[in-house]
Amino acid sequence: MIDVYLKPGRDKSARQRHPWVFSRAVKRVEGNVQPGEVVRVLDGDRSFVAYGYLNPVSQIRIRLLEWNEERMINDEWWYQAITAAVRARDGLLSHPDTNACRLVFSEADLLPGLIVDKYAEYLVMQSLTVGIEQVKGSIVTALAALVKPVGIFERSDAEVRAIEGLPASTGALYGDEPPDRLLITQNGLRFFVDVKRGHKTGFYLDQRDNCRLVGSYAAGRDVLDCFSYAGAFSVYAMSNRAKSAILIDDSRACLVLAEENLRLNGFTDSAIECVKGDVFMVMRRLRDDHRLFDMVILDPPKFAGTRSNLKRALQGYKDINLQAMNLLRPGGILATFSCSGAVDWQSFKVAIFWASLDAGRTVQHLHTLSQPADHPRLASFPGSEYLKGLICRVM
Repeated sequence: MIDVYLKPGRDKSARQRHPWVFSRAVKRVEGNVQPGEVVRVLDGDRSFVAYGYLNPVSQIRIRLLEWNEERMINDEWWYQAITAAVRARDGLLSHPDTNACRLVFSEADLLPGLIVDKYAEYLVMQSLTVGIEQVKGSIVTALAALVKPVGIFERSDAEVRAIEGLPASTGALYGDEPPDRLLITQNGLRFFVDVKRGHKTGFYLDQRDNCRLVGSYAAGRDVLDCFSYAGAFSVYAMSNRAKSAILIDDSRACLVLAEENLRLNGFTDSAIECVKGDVFMVMRRLRDDHRLFDMVILDPPKFAGTRSNLKRALQGYKDINLQAMNLLRPGGILATFSCSGAVDWQSFKVAIFWASLDAGRTVQHLHTLSQPADHPRLASFPGSEYLKGLICRVM
C-alpha cells in the first residue's frame, strides 16, 4: 500500500476524524498512486493516522475512511460499512407510513462520496468521487444483498463529478429499471417521483419532517409555496386544510409533477394554482398586485456552493425573505430554508434579520429546523449539517 505523508502539524484535523485531507496538507506521496486508490496516511513521525482514498487532481486530496490500522480497506470492509449505515435506518425501513429514505449519507456515514436513497422497492445511488467509482461494483453487490431491491439505478450526474475528473453516469446498475413515475409514501401521503430526471435523486427526502411541521401551521391559511419543485410542501399544507395554495417554480416539468402529486392526494379544486416563472420576479409581481398570504414557504436551491459565493448568497437570502415578508399578512407564517452548506446558521439568521428591518416587520422564530435522522450530522464534519430552516411569525 502506498504511504502518504502529511506536513508537520497538519495531522490534527485528520486525527480528530474530519474526513477530508486537503492538498496543502500533503508533504509527499511515496510511489505512483492511481486515482481512487486507497492509501495509508502517516504524520511526519511516520505514525499511522488513517486510511483513505486519494485523488491527485482534487483539492480534497484524500477522503478518509478508517482510523483503525488493523482494519484494512477491502470488499469486506465496504460490506460492513454499508451494513452499518443501512441498519441505522431500521426504524424508518419498517415504518408503515413511509417507504422512502436515505440509506447512505456520504461523509456522515463514514462513506465519503456515496449517496444511496431508497424509493419504495428501488434504490438510487450516486457515486460522486473517483474513490467510490473504483469500488462501485462491490457497493452494488452489498446493497443488493442487504436490501434486496427490485432495482438499483445510478444518478451520478452531479456537477462535483467533473471536479473529480469523472463524466456523468446514469442507468440501471442492478435488476429492473425504475418506471418514469415511481410511487412512494411519506408520512401517509403519496408522491410520484422521477428518479431518472428529477432533482438530486428524484425527491427532497431531507424535508420529510419539516414538511410535516410546516404543514401543521397551514389550517385555514392562504399559502404561497415558492420553489415548489414536486409540490411536497403544498401537499402537506392542503392535507392540513389550507384554504388555498399557489405554487411557483421555474420548471414546467416540476409544476406538472406537483399537480400530479396534489391530484394523487385528492386535491383538485380551484383553490390551487401553479405559476411558472422566476420566483423573485413572480413575488415582486404579486407584491405590485397587492396580493397577501397567511403563509409563505421558501425552499430555494443552493445559493452558495463554496465560501467564495457567500456574500452573493446572503444577499439572495435577504432579498427572497424580504419579498416574502412583504407578501405576508400580520401574524403570518414564514417557513424559510437554506441548503447551502457554505452558509452557517448565524449568517442565515442575520440575513433574515436584515430582511425584517428593510420590511419594517417584527419576526419571531418559532422553530429551528434541520435535516432528519436519515441525513445524520457528523460531529467531526460541520459541513454535514447543510440544511437550515426557520418557521417564523411575521408581525
